[in-house]
Amino acid sequence: MQRRPQQAGPGSRTPPSAPSATPTPAWAAADCSAAEPVGGLQEYYYELCMEKSQEIKPFILHILQEVDEEIEKGLVGITLNVAGNCHLMPVERVTGEDFWILCRILKNNPYINASIHLCSSGLDVRYNLISDVGASYAAKLLQKQHNLIYLNLMFNDIGPEGGELIAKALHKNTTLKHLRMTGNKIENKGGMFFAAMLQINSSLEKLDVGDCDLEESTVHLGHMLKENQCLVELHMCKHDIKNCGMKQLCDALYLNRTLRYLDVSCNKITQDGMVCLADVLKSNTTLEVIDLSFNRIENAGANYLSDALASHNRTLKALSVVSNKIEGEGLVALSQSMKTNPTLSNIYIWGNKFDEATRVAYSDLIHMGRLKSDNTDVEPFVVDGHVYLAEVSNGLKRHYYWTPGYGEACSPSSNAGFTLVPVGQYL
Repeated sequence: MQRRPQQAGPGSRTPPSAPSATPTPAWAAADCSAAEPVGGLQEYYYELCMEKSQEIKPFILHILQEVDEEIEKGLVGITLNVAGNCHLMPVERVTGEDFWILCRILKNNPYINASIHLCSSGLDVRYNLISDVGASYAAKLLQKQHNLIYLNLMFNDIGPEGGELIAKALHKNTTLKHLRMTGNKIENKGGMFFAAMLQINSSLEKLDVGDCDLEESTVHLGHMLKENQCLVELHMCKHDIKNCGMKQLCDALYLNRTLRYLDVSCNKITQDGMVCLADVLKSNTTLEVIDLSFNRIENAGANYLSDALASHNRTLKALSVVSNKIEGEGLVALSQSMKTNPTLSNIYIWGNKFDEATRVAYSDLIHMGRLKSDNTDVEPFVVDGHVYLAEVSNGLKRHYYWTPGYGEACSPSSNAGFTLVPVGQYL
């Protein structure tokens, strides 16, 4: 009979103080001396914490208990989700030392493929406090765990040093397909290591380096896109990209033949940047999703795009121009392009200035069945004979940073970008 661990209480051992930099603590450096897995994951976690005088986290115990139960049922691709923003129970954020324990469990247990979703292999520790200390353990995990295809480290206080360690670990990694570094301030130093890595790595297909305090990143990432032939999805939100940076990206897209999802939302791109993008769309046959939300392309930029979509491009499936200072002329032009373009199925326009012509145009698209209600973020209604548009909770990545307290968190209508460009199952 297995000994089941008890919940941590007032007598739980006090955790060691967190290291001030990335050097590995002595107790974690001696990997070979750590206890080998005996019994379930929950028991192994308990024994490791006791051996290393590490605080036992009830939340982690609960997650591992669920995993043990799924292993006993014979399930494969078992979920390990230790996200720090869980709404369903009290959560104590995972630190770098806690993350070492989790990495140790993953490296030593033959049954688990940690993942955010069933049937996919990965580890989700978003919104925790693993810092550069935890990043060093993540780098070692990437070097030793060959079942890991998804790693979510978003918003974990990882800095340039931690970013460098993870990027270098990916030089030789051949299994990871999806990495989310969102919100970690790796800055230009860390960003350059990622750009260099992507010229070598041959397995990573989805990368999010949005909101990482990268500036002028388009020079290095543009050069990478010319060389890389495996990246399918790239998120560059909040990179301070201006028109010259957009031109550098577009120059690379003429040569790239694999990228299908480009996210340049929340930047400083205007109509001049759309001249370059529209020209790319006239010849590019791989891009399927483009997110331009929260820029300033205005009517002129929308007209450039609509011309390319109406007369030339037949591969783009989804376009988001949310909050781009577009008025009736540009919005109507985009709606007209959908009438001649049979491929464009999703368009998101909320946050722009709707006039009556705009409201009627999109109402007509929806009522005639050309634009499905799940594929846009507006819904028409009539008051006193006049058509209006209401916002609905659909988008390319509506639940990317948070999940709703009710309803389906990963519905295709709210996260359409990931449905249109899947990488593996559920990733």
